[in-house]
Amino acid sequence: SFYYGTFPAGFLWGVGSSAYQTEGAWDKDGKGPSIWDTFTHSKGKVLSNETGDSACDGYYRVKDDIQLLKELKVNHYLLSISWPRIMPTGIKAEQLNEKGIQFYNDTINSLLENNITPIVSLYHWDLPQVLQEKYGGWQNISMINYFNDYANLCFEKFGDRVKHWITFSNPWAVAEKGYETGEHAPGLKLGGCAAYKAAHHIIKTHAKVWHSYNTTWRREQRGMVGISLTSGWGEPVDPHSQTDRDAAERYIQFHLGWFANPIYRGDYPEVMKNYVGRKSAQQGLGTSRLPTFSVQEKTYIKGTSDFLGIGHFTTRYVLQKSFPFLQVSSYHTDPDLAELVDPNWPAPGPKWLYSVPWGFRRLLNFIKTQYGNPLIYVTENGVSETVQCSQLCDEWRIQYLKGYINEILKALNDGVNVKGYTAWSLLDKFEWNKGFSERFGLYHIDFKNKNKPRYPKASVDYYKRIISANGFPSPREVESWQQKAMDTCSATHQHLAADSLITHMEMVTEIVLPTVFTLCILISIVLLIFYLRNHS
Repeated sequence: SFYYGTFPAGFLWGVGSSAYQTEGAWDKDGKGPSIWDTFTHSKGKVLSNETGDSACDGYYRVKDDIQLLKELKVNHYLLSISWPRIMPTGIKAEQLNEKGIQFYNDTINSLLENNITPIVSLYHWDLPQVLQEKYGGWQNISMINYFNDYANLCFEKFGDRVKHWITFSNPWAVAEKGYETGEHAPGLKLGGCAAYKAAHHIIKTHAKVWHSYNTTWRREQRGMVGISLTSGWGEPVDPHSQTDRDAAERYIQFHLGWFANPIYRGDYPEVMKNYVGRKSAQQGLGTSRLPTFSVQEKTYIKGTSDFLGIGHFTTRYVLQKSFPFLQVSSYHTDPDLAELVDPNWPAPGPKWLYSVPWGFRRLLNFIKTQYGNPLIYVTENGVSETVQCSQLCDEWRIQYLKGYINEILKALNDGVNVKGYTAWSLLDKFEWNKGFSERFGLYHIDFKNKNKPRYPKASVDYYKRIISANGFPSPREVESWQQKAMDTCSATHQHLAADSLITHMEMVTEIVLPTVFTLCILISIVLLIFYLRNHS
């Protein structure tokens, strides 16, 4: 049932995005190539062979996009820094890019001038390509020191103004999709222990960066360093079945626990160690494919998060499923489970993203119980559409935001320590291997128009009302919000249609007219040659 009430005073409302998905300018002003530049430039890796080369042109549109943030009346903006934009090869000793550093300085200053708090992620997947080529990226332990150098540079250059740092955004996807399935950059399908190895190095890197901040910068800058973990909720198919309950627990532990458990409890979840260890022994391996932490490492890693960032999008029903013995077991077969969805769950966008708000409250309560009720910022939550035509009247996104934000309010009443919410995302943007086919934005972008204009969807108006009211004050007030939001999008639709027509006419003028003119000249030349031949 829907719960009416407001959030505590001081609750932070925001939106987010990431560097590679929005900035563009992939090779401008001294930026080095990232693994995503290389990956998207290889044919067949991304839907329709699209790239983030220009993305939303965010590199050139900072002032415009900050105006959108002011329009939304958000308290904070979550952005990421592109490592190769400020350190082209990823190695501090080799080269720094002052223009890249200036770009982020200007962005941070503009946000603060407009009373918007920057929450900055150091890593949203765009590893410098040089580090991938030279060392194998996150498969190599040397990444720990290179990343720590980069993080310290960021603390030095921006830490006087940035007080909320995220070391890694969704490291699960970095490890699993980058090194196991190859769906994401660097596109490696290594199987076996590759995802576990990448995650192991990422967790150690996170801890090193936290300690660096703690010993060198904290006293002077008084900021916080956390990590942002993305996880769905796993609900047992049959809540009365112990095997299904155990399978659902494994689902959470193999997603969230994989990273959160070492940081909050000092080691990988027992169930991960047991299952991966057993499967490794069946394969005849001498040691588990899941690496181990030494006693010193466990102590060093435990407690290295001032807050926990949580990304959450959807839920699955989970049941026990034993995989036949495989010579090449991997992350996907290790937990012995199958995922199901309820066909009645709304799925407005892609096949993976079903709207199941109640799963969010359960996930937040799990975190509270499992990790000692840490300070939580919701760092990513939103829904996409896959429709090609411009969907400005995004009623399903309004329903999604309303449902999921309401579950956070219920979780707060359960005693969960949530301090802020970040809607994902500000703009329609480049969605990794899905290209521009999935659109998460509160603002629509017409990517066919070279100016990439931004248009507010109905959800902008609705989210703005939630922020202004700091929640859902009363049924009477909340019920009127949706209609008001839908009214605004009709007018914007007409504006977009007119702009699209102009863009179409410009394309005709720019492409068709020169082509016709060239053809006319060629035909004239041919006719002239025939004429001269006949008369000679």
